[in-house]
Amino acid sequence: MVNDLGKYMELFEQPLQMWLTFGFIFVAIIFYAMDHIPLEITSLGILCSLMLLFHFMPVESDLGQNLLGLKVMLAGFADPALISILALLVIGQGMVQTGALESPAQTLVKIGSNYPIATIILTLITVMIISAFLNNTPVVVIFIPIIITLADKLGRSATLVLMPLSFVAILGGMTTVIGSSTNLLVSASYEANGGQAIGFFDFTVPGLFMMGIGFLYIIFIAPKLLPEENTEKDNIVKLSGKQFIIQIDLAAGNSLIGKKSIAGMFPDLAGVTVRLVKHRGQEFLPPFDDITLARGDALIIATTRRTLAEKIGKDPSLLQGVLMTSDDEEYEENDKNKKSQQFAEVIVTPASRLNGNTLERVGFLLQGGCKILGIQRRSRMIRTSINDIRLQASDILLVVGTQKQMHALRMNKDVLLMEWSMSEVPTKSTVWVALAIFFGVVCTASTGLIPIPIAATIGAFFMILSGCLNIRQALRSIDSRIFLLIGAALAMGISLQMTGGASYLADKMLELLAGTSVSVILSAFFLMVAILTNVLSNNATAVLFTPIAVQISHSLGVNPMIFVTAVIFAANCSFATPMGYQTNLLIMGPGNYKFSDFLKVGVPLIILLWVSFSLFAPLYYGL
Repeated sequence: MVNDLGKYMELFEQPLQMWLTFGFIFVAIIFYAMDHIPLEITSLGILCSLMLLFHFMPVESDLGQNLLGLKVMLAGFADPALISILALLVIGQGMVQTGALESPAQTLVKIGSNYPIATIILTLITVMIISAFLNNTPVVVIFIPIIITLADKLGRSATLVLMPLSFVAILGGMTTVIGSSTNLLVSASYEANGGQAIGFFDFTVPGLFMMGIGFLYIIFIAPKLLPEENTEKDNIVKLSGKQFIIQIDLAAGNSLIGKKSIAGMFPDLAGVTVRLVKHRGQEFLPPFDDITLARGDALIIATTRRTLAEKIGKDPSLLQGVLMTSDDEEYEENDKNKKSQQFAEVIVTPASRLNGNTLERVGFLLQGGCKILGIQRRSRMIRTSINDIRLQASDILLVVGTQKQMHALRMNKDVLLMEWSMSEVPTKSTVWVALAIFFGVVCTASTGLIPIPIAATIGAFFMILSGCLNIRQALRSIDSRIFLLIGAALAMGISLQMTGGASYLADKMLELLAGTSVSVILSAFFLMVAILTNVLSNNATAVLFTPIAVQISHSLGVNPMIFVTAVIFAANCSFATPMGYQTNLLIMGPGNYKFSDFLKVGVPLIILLWVSFSLFAPLYYGL
């Protein structure tokens, strides 16, 4: 009875601010997990609540200074880790936008036609390596269509390869300090709690061990747990998009001039369906035998936007005379970069003046200056010159133009601009620039020559300055959810520390595990963080538990990096739920996964990594 009374008295002895902080964090956890309210609103609401709390109930130092004033609570938005994450997102978008990873990806697809199983494994290894140095999300976006193609060549369901794709990206991110935003946030939180800056490769050895164990599970065990029939071949999301009929008129400077058909096809147009060739006044249908393309010829092709963009990225002269250059009269002075041109899709409206007109008659131009590249129609179109096709209501036109010309389309009554369809026209010249910037950031950051926040910020600056991205694209790559979540998470973390909440939780955990070894406490701590990271955001989990890890390590008298590393690995174990990590959400649709599929495959992987860490860490750290 006396002991129970002592426990109650102990509760009342704790400051009220600490219990209110626990309450706000608990509410944040509930709302993050429910996902009924947008993450940004929850993050902003929690931040506002904490600021109000410590304004009216300040946590004062011995000198009477409020330890959790506005500057401290809002400092997370200027935290070097957050700046690093945002800058790395811009760099990653630059890599995607320029198509810098497309060539290696296409090479994998070509190899995969002969060795599909080996190529799928090689692809997963490639994703792991890239994810150690680049944001996971754009990497997975690039490799989703590649891995589906390889699975199709192997005669397997995409269900068997898409979840492994997401998981290996997460595993690869465990190995370096810039491998994921989680790692950077833990590093920043550790420094805020009095620790030293975590080096680029400080936890790479245990990270590689964990990655290796996880990769073996993904290759040999995960396929047996995944449902093979979730995704029927005909129901796979068509990532290739719709086919457009496009006419390529061979003007001076076009790279196709002088190309000869081989075995009835044109090798330079691999992946594109050539439906008709107008050569020297005659029309030829496939197969095309002994035709050497000449200036003035025309090709009618059927292709998707994605394939067309890839072709233009490798060879901008393919649409010579259509894409604007610096010599074009319509070229804008402030837009002297082909990168500023955009693709978009528009629908011909019922009352449009285009109805009944041919593209030749309207001059392949829309009001405002956008040029028409191709047409897509629900009904089957015959093989004929695109000049002879009369436009109808509901036809979809593929157009190209500058940002200003695209803006003019919004006022055009003849067509309806589909805003979601707008994307940039790739340019080949920026690929090597983007690669040089990326490797420059990695090299300077990994060698310690320049701190990661500075290297990443400079890299983002050069991505914009060099034309790999424009300002609008760079801003679009910055996810507002990440920005607000990290700012709120850092505010919760510092509140937990300053109110004594971190010390209280650490003491209670040590009390529950009293008499056990450091290894057992470390193992229990890892498991707790790994469970919560699948309910909370992994970033929020990382920031909230880092101060607790530091406090536990101080109480045990061990190197704080041991428990901080446990936070990094455990917070990255986001395998059991689709909302655990962004890449899981990306592959959920194309793979037609159920929530239970993630539990079935992810939970054993988490347990395996927990056991592996529990056995490896004591040996590695000498506990």
